Amino acid sequence: MSAVVPLPDPTAIDLARAEALLPGYVTTAPRYTSYPTVPVWSESYGPEAFQEDLARAGGAPDEGLSLYVHVPFCRSLCHFCACNRVVTRDPERPARYLDTIEREIATLRSAMPRAPAASQLHWGGGTPTHLAPDAVRRLFRAVTDAFPLAPGAEVSIEVDPRVTTQAHVEALRECGFDRISLGVQDFDPRVQAAIHRLQPAEQTARLVDAARRAGFASVNLDLIYGLPFQTLASFTNTLDTVVALAPDRLAVYGYAHVTWVAKQQRGFERQDLPDPAARLRLQLLALRRLVEAGWVPIGMDHFARREDELTRALGAGTLRRNFMGYTTQAGVELLGFGPSAISELRTGYAQSQRDLGTWQREAGAGRLATWRGHRLSAEDRARGWIIARLLCHGAVDGAEYRRRFGATLRERHAPELARLAPLEADGLVLCEPDGGFQVTPLGRLLLRNVAALFDAYLPEQQRSGAARFSRTV
Repeated sequence: MSAVVPLPDPTAIDLARAEALLPGYVTTAPRYTSYPTVPVWSESYGPEAFQEDLARAGGAPDEGLSLYVHVPFCRSLCHFCACNRVVTRDPERPARYLDTIEREIATLRSAMPRAPAASQLHWGGGTPTHLAPDAVRRLFRAVTDAFPLAPGAEVSIEVDPRVTTQAHVEALRECGFDRISLGVQDFDPRVQAAIHRLQPAEQTARLVDAARRAGFASVNLDLIYGLPFQTLASFTNTLDTVVALAPDRLAVYGYAHVTWVAKQQRGFERQDLPDPAARLRLQLLALRRLVEAGWVPIGMDHFARREDELTRALGAGTLRRNFMGYTTQAGVELLGFGPSAISELRTGYAQSQRDLGTWQREAGAGRLATWRGHRLSAEDRARGWIIARLLCHGAVDGAEYRRRFGATLRERHAPELARLAPLEADGLVLCEPDGGFQVTPLGRLLLRNVAALFDAYLPEQQRSGAARFSRTV
């Protein structure tokens, strides 16, 4: 099997067969933004361990660095959201946050003997544009003074159109942001009311236009399917509006009903939350509509224009995935700043304290605010590589695995390959004699299911009975 897989062709999916078959695969599984996943990480990995790993970080000068900044503040609570956020209108809280994160940035930089130029910078939240324009400038300077950007670096931000002003747009472009991602979720007023996010389409369209006039290279939109009161008719209207706005990229996520994390989701079951079969029809609708309109499905949940660098990376077999989503940044270490932010180094993962007050106390005192983490074993690396190839390219090349890890897939993963047999019988995967396999267009709707078969930690998590992950369909 070639390591480079042809671009996926969703038009090959038999919709009737998908609707009949896939509900039988409903389960819960991680989204695999890391392997091992965050619930596996331990608080025994603390500031001292992270300090040791930072001392070994930095790599070769030409390998670059990726930076993530978490801004936790929101003006109001969106009821679908399970992100780490702080709802506030108190101007003093962002001011204290800025003082603390400047100290944290300096602490991490001093812990590294050297730091290569940053090839990627991303701000997420929360709502980064909850910060006033001058605060945006201040935070950008703090990050880039400590970790200078490489020429041509990708600089991106997530924004809420309800709070993002023209002054914000101008400040972002002045700083050098070239990609902007707008949270939309759905344009239907009834759905918006249910999720407590009233956002007229005209408001979003004005910000899209402002971003383009300001010179942003890429304008992206985020949607969610499976929300309360969504129907095929209402979501068709949302997709029609999205197509008219013509974003460069799209993220179309399945709603994660995780009431043990986001208590405000409780009660959605009484508001006509779509069942798995209805969710699947919404997902298939989005897939067909967006592909017909010219976007290419990228990995899982994402779409990009055919000329986009993500699409080129997909076709070349170089697409990668980290905590910020799909990326072309291969072999680049990631540093995270802010409460709950995650760093991904060659040695493993480290996450900062989630609670804003705890993070401020530790980082503000000049200490690493590490809450938990995980050092990677050789087994973790091999399984993580398999899962990453699945989620990025829908295929695992047996010959490439052997070159990297010195054994065949059948030698190392015979039980997992045996569990692929029912999926192969259902036409979801195509298996090769050397243990390599490729996920079919229909099977790509179940990438999380396939990846979970190679997760050595998941069986123990499932036996615990604790709710941890969202549904896969």
